[in-house]
Amino acid sequence: MLCNLNDFMNMEPILHKKRFTDHASHHRCSHEIWQNEMSRIIREARPTDMAEIMKVMDAAKGIMRQSGNMHQWGEGYPSEAVITADMERNGGFIIEDDGCMVGYFAFLPSPEPTYTKIYEGKWINDTQPYHVIHRIASYPDAHGIFSSIMEFCFSHDTNIRIDTHHDNKIMQHNILKHGFTYCGIIYLLSGDKRLAYQKIDI
Repeated sequence: MLCNLNDFMNMEPILHKKRFTDHASHHRCSHEIWQNEMSRIIREARPTDMAEIMKVMDAAKGIMRQSGNMHQWGEGYPSEAVITADMERNGGFIIEDDGCMVGYFAFLPSPEPTYTKIYEGKWINDTQPYHVIHRIASYPDAHGIFSSIMEFCFSHDTNIRIDTHHDNKIMQHNILKHGFTYCGIIYLLSGDKRLAYQKIDI
C-alpha cells in the first residue's frame, strides 16, 4: 500500500458532498460514481484505463522510493494481470480530478486469503464480513487521496481491513490517522510480511 507524500505533509480537505449511482450490496461495488464538491470522482476502472493506471503505479513507486521504502512493489508488481483481476471482481477504482486520472485503488470483499491467519495479535472482529483495501496509488501532486478513498469505502462497508509494508511510514501514518487499529502481522502468498489493521465504523 502507498499514500501520497502530500497526505502526510499537509492537512487533507474535508469532503462535504458525495453522490452515488447504482448503489452496490455489502459484498460488491458495481458501476459506482462518487463525487465531492471539488470535482473529484471515484468510478469503477475499465480495461481502457489500463495504460494510465500503470503510469499511476509507476508514480507511486517513485513516491515509495523517495520516502525510503525501497522494497515494496518490486519485480513488476502491481502487474496488468493483478489490475485486471481487480476489475473482474468489480473492485478496481479510478480517482479523477477534473476528468484526469490521479489515483487508483482496489476495494474487494472478504474473504482475503492472506488474512486467514494473523500473528502477534488478532483482528478486532474475525466473524463478520468485511472489505479490504489494496493497491492505493496516486500521483505526487494529488492531495487528499487517502481521505477520499476512506470516504468512499466506508460509505459501502463499516468493517474494513488494510495492510502495508513495515517500511511504508507514510501509509502507516495515514492508516492510524483515519482511526484504524493495528491488529498484528499477516503474510502475503509470496511470504512477505505486512502490518495489518482493521476499523469497524459503528
